[in-house]
Amino acid sequence: MSAEAPSRRWPDTVLQRLKDRVIDADDHLDAMWRRVDNRLGRGKPRHLAAYRGYADARGVELIGRVLAETPQGGPLEDAGWWDNLLDTYRRFESDEVPDVPLRLQYRGSSLDLRSDHEGYWHAAFDSPAPMSDLLWDNAIASLADGTLPTPQPVLQVGPRARFGVISDIDDTILHSSITDWKMAAQLTFLHNARTRKPLAGVAALYRALQGSHNPIFYVSSSPWNLYDLLEDFMELNGIPLGPIHLRDLGTDEGKFIKSAGHGHKLERAIHLIERFPELRWVLLGDSGQADAELYAEAARTHPDRIAAIYIRDVDPDADSARDLGVDGHIQRIAGTSVPMLRVGDSAAIARHAAGLGLLDAASIAAVDAEVSRDRQRPSLGQAALAEAATPAGPGGPPATQ
Repeated sequence: MSAEAPSRRWPDTVLQRLKDRVIDADDHLDAMWRRVDNRLGRGKPRHLAAYRGYADARGVELIGRVLAETPQGGPLEDAGWWDNLLDTYRRFESDEVPDVPLRLQYRGSSLDLRSDHEGYWHAAFDSPAPMSDLLWDNAIASLADGTLPTPQPVLQVGPRARFGVISDIDDTILHSSITDWKMAAQLTFLHNARTRKPLAGVAALYRALQGSHNPIFYVSSSPWNLYDLLEDFMELNGIPLGPIHLRDLGTDEGKFIKSAGHGHKLERAIHLIERFPELRWVLLGDSGQADAELYAEAARTHPDRIAAIYIRDVDPDADSARDLGVDGHIQRIAGTSVPMLRVGDSAAIARHAAGLGLLDAASIAAVDAEVSRDRQRPSLGQAALAEAATPAGPGGPPATQ
C-alpha cells in the first residue's frame, strides 16, 4: 500500500499567524491614514448612512455607518457600463469615519454611542413608548452634538403581524446568476439598480405575503457597500422594503476578507426568530447557495416557529446536483411539521402559501399576471453579454488621445 500523499493544507497555527499579521498591518495602515486625514482636514463625518432598522413594543435595533463623503450619483437608465463600473468603484472605495460620537433617538428614548473602527454603529435599546399603527416609523440618527440629523426608517413589528418573512436576495428576488461567476461579476459591476431584473412575480408575491402588517427582512452575503443598489432595486421594482442584513468585508478577526460559507444568514435568521417569539416565519431562498441547508437547520432547531420554507430552483429546466442537495435537506426535516418545497417560480409559492392560509387566494391571479409580464422582459444574461462586448459609446470611458 502506498503511503498517503502529504496534505498541502497549511497548519491552522500558521494560517492564524498570517491572519493576525495581516489584521495588525491593516490596523496600523488605517491608523496612519487617519492621522494623515486629520492633518489635512479630511476624514470628517459628512454623511450618516442610516440603514433600515426594526422595532417592536419593547425596543429598537439600528445599524448604520458614518462616512466622510456624501454618496454621489444614482441609477440611470441610459448609464453605460463604464458609468456603472465607476459607481461600483465608488461604493467600495467609500471612506468610513471611526470613533465618531453619535446619538440615536426613537419613540422618546435615546442612546449615545460611538462608531466602531470601520465607521459602523450597531445599537439596540429600549423604547417602550406606544407604537403607531403604521408599518414604518422613523428614528433619528445624528452626531452627538445634534448635527447631521438623519431619518432612519424603522420597521414596526406590531401585534397585528400574523407572521414574518426572511428572504435571501441573490437569485431569490434579484437575478444574479450567482452560480456563474463570470455572469455574476458582469451583473454586479456593469449594471445598476434600473438595469438589474427581478425574478418573475417576486414583487406581487412579496406584497401578498406582506399584507398590511407582516414584516419582511432580507439577508444576503453581499457586502454593505451594495446596500444602496439593493434598496434602489427593490423600490424601482415595487418589491416591499425591509431591513437588509449584509456582510462587512474587511480584515477583522472573524471575517478575514470574507469568512467561509454563509452561516451569517442562519445566525441572522435565528436572531430574528428569537427576537420576535410571537411570530411564525416564512423562509425564502434559492438552490444556488446554501439556503436549503441553513433553513433546514432553522427548522430543525425551531420547528414550531417556521410556517414554511421555499427554495427557488435556479435551474428549473434541468435535474442537477443542486436539486439533489435541496431534496436531501427536504428529507432531513421530513419528521418535523415544517413544509419545505423546491419551487420553480413565484406562482408555485403563491399557490402553496395560499393553501396554508399565509396569503389571500385572491392574490394568486396578481402573482400569475406578474410572472407572465416579467417573463416577457429581455433576458438579462444576454443583455449583459451583449453590452459588455459592445465598444464604449455614450457613457463609456473617455477616448484616449
